[in-house]
Amino acid sequence: MSAPSVPAPTFMNDGLAFWAETNPDGECMTYGGRTWTWSQWDERVRRLTGGLSALGIGRGDVVAFLDKNHPACVELSMAAGSLGAANAIVNWRSAGDEVDYAVNDSGARLLIVGTELMPVIDKIRDRLPKVEKIIEVTADGAEGDEYEAFLAAHEPMSRAPDASPEDPCLVMYSSGTTGRPKGIMLTHTNMVAHTVNSLDGMEFDDGDKIMVAMPLFHVGGSSYVLSGLHFGLPSIMTRDPDGASLAGAIMQGANRTFLVPAVLAQVLQSGPEAVAVFGKLKSYTYGAAPMPLPLLRAAMAAWPDTDFIQVYGLTEVGGVATHLMPEAHRDESHPERLVSAGQPIPGCEVRIVDPATLEDLPVGEHGEIWLRTPQLMKGFLGREKETREVVTDDGWFRTGDMGRVDDENFVFVQDRLKDMIISGGENIYSPEVERVLAEHPSVMEVAVIGVPDDRWGETVKAVVSLKPETTATEDELIAWCRERIATFKCPKSVDLIELLPRNPTGKILKRELRKPYWADRDSAIG
Repeated sequence: MSAPSVPAPTFMNDGLAFWAETNPDGECMTYGGRTWTWSQWDERVRRLTGGLSALGIGRGDVVAFLDKNHPACVELSMAAGSLGAANAIVNWRSAGDEVDYAVNDSGARLLIVGTELMPVIDKIRDRLPKVEKIIEVTADGAEGDEYEAFLAAHEPMSRAPDASPEDPCLVMYSSGTTGRPKGIMLTHTNMVAHTVNSLDGMEFDDGDKIMVAMPLFHVGGSSYVLSGLHFGLPSIMTRDPDGASLAGAIMQGANRTFLVPAVLAQVLQSGPEAVAVFGKLKSYTYGAAPMPLPLLRAAMAAWPDTDFIQVYGLTEVGGVATHLMPEAHRDESHPERLVSAGQPIPGCEVRIVDPATLEDLPVGEHGEIWLRTPQLMKGFLGREKETREVVTDDGWFRTGDMGRVDDENFVFVQDRLKDMIISGGENIYSPEVERVLAEHPSVMEVAVIGVPDDRWGETVKAVVSLKPETTATEDELIAWCRERIATFKCPKSVDLIELLPRNPTGKILKRELRKPYWADRDSAIG
């Protein structure tokens, strides 16, 4: 059966308001030892709306959130959105300098921080001049929780009359061409369109529950959490995507989820008990990182009754742009489609374009993937020039991904025009890592590439040429990076070579560096 959904939503929190009215006492959100009904969670959002308004937060403002997964992050997005403001969700794995950059770049006036992350903020507090107030939130809402006290102190408030569906409600940070993250502004219209279109073809049953385990700082987490709100399904949110937390959520009844492929590998390696627990899932949506074909086949064999759904997309389009549905996964007449990203979701158009001539290419030809969709971001925060570089006047978004489309519109993503590395669902932009390594006193030049990994999809590798009469070891260079950027961005391996390959104009040939590692793979990106 198909579950009922919110009639023609306009704002991101329309679903919550609808189900609070039609099913007030039904289970809405579970987190740790706490569960809220639809009416209770709606009241929390409206109390937060009132609290933000009392602080002077209004249309065009930005607030920020820094913590592991926590319902307060979603509450902040919806409350800020009710006032025409946006929530900038900061990657909690970032180093202090990176947190400093994101909070300041967003212009956030309010910062909500998890207790575990307060030491990071304490060290950089004097570098956050725009932040007028910091509110601490605990993982369990225990007595003394400053965030809970803030909610209790304010009266519920409805949506501000000047709020517009075209207002940004989320600012998601993703690396860009400068090597510094860019704030991607996503509006209510973007997120509503994504929710409705990405769930097309999905069928839910009474008793289904959504497991929200993807990090909320990732568009995959902040967009997927809206699916339960749209269909009125209870959600179970995990603080961490570790095996014990995921298994616990499944034992609580969660049977629908979206996770990165690395989790599948971890489960399959954990033994028959773990495999049996995950066999309770009705559907497993995966994406945000390359899925090794052997891993996918092993997972499909281990869970023959589970519907597998692959999604491909980008933060700039709110998440999903194409999907490979369950029937295509098990279509024995087209096994080649297992390495495709599926077909465009409703409302999403796809073109394959020659990046040099900007002319459309015929079916089967390899070129840059362009997308046009109502999900397309409002733009990069404070970066109109960079926005114009990737969005055409007639609304096409240049993804920077290279691929082809077959005669039935299945999209095959095969390479990258841009130097993005996706490891375990994390976007890592190589110039950012190269910038750090280039500052090492022994490094003459460096190229950072992604190499295949059966667990993470890709891992970061640095290829380094040292200055004459200097020395540096692999371990030393990795340690240098770990002192300066988030651990997940750091190289897992370093090759020391005499000279980096270059073309006649002097540009480093990263494709030549990648070639030996991807030679036996179905795709140049995994």
